[in-house]
Amino acid sequence: MTPTPTGRLFRTDAGSDLVLTRTFRALADDVWASLTEPERTARWFGPWEGEAAPGRMVKVQMVFEEQGPWMEVRIDACDPPRRLALSMVDEAGTWRMELVLSEVDGETELRLVHHLSTEEGIGEVGPGWEYYLDMLVASRAGAPLPAFDDYYPSQKAYFEGLTTVD
Repeated sequence: MTPTPTGRLFRTDAGSDLVLTRTFRALADDVWASLTEPERTARWFGPWEGEAAPGRMVKVQMVFEEQGPWMEVRIDACDPPRRLALSMVDEAGTWRMELVLSEVDGETELRLVHHLSTEEGIGEVGPGWEYYLDMLVASRAGAPLPAFDDYYPSQKAYFEGLTTVD
């Protein structure tokens, strides 16, 4: 499998936004459940535990990463089934992102917006999000999950090329 990268980069006053989208033939409520219910997130990203609410922290296990690490994720905003804003801090820095859903005629578009304070490392970050979003697509369809090796390093140059565009 050779997936095609879809990410786009937009400059903002605070840095840059890396935006990736996927479209589902499903109602927003159903796609929202895939993003927020622990047993469903476990299928494509990892399970989470804790009391989910704006301003609270939950623990998420990244089961598809080496050694399946747990990380704390802050829920910055939650407007079901339209918008979920999250932030986390790890050795790579601070990650701020939003998952935004819009539904029209039974189709739902998911926009993952990763708010970047720097574009350094986008060649690693972009392929990772492509992989996880395709994991979501496959898990919802009951299809075989993709392999990360199909995304990285083959998509690295694409994402690094986005940084030269104004």
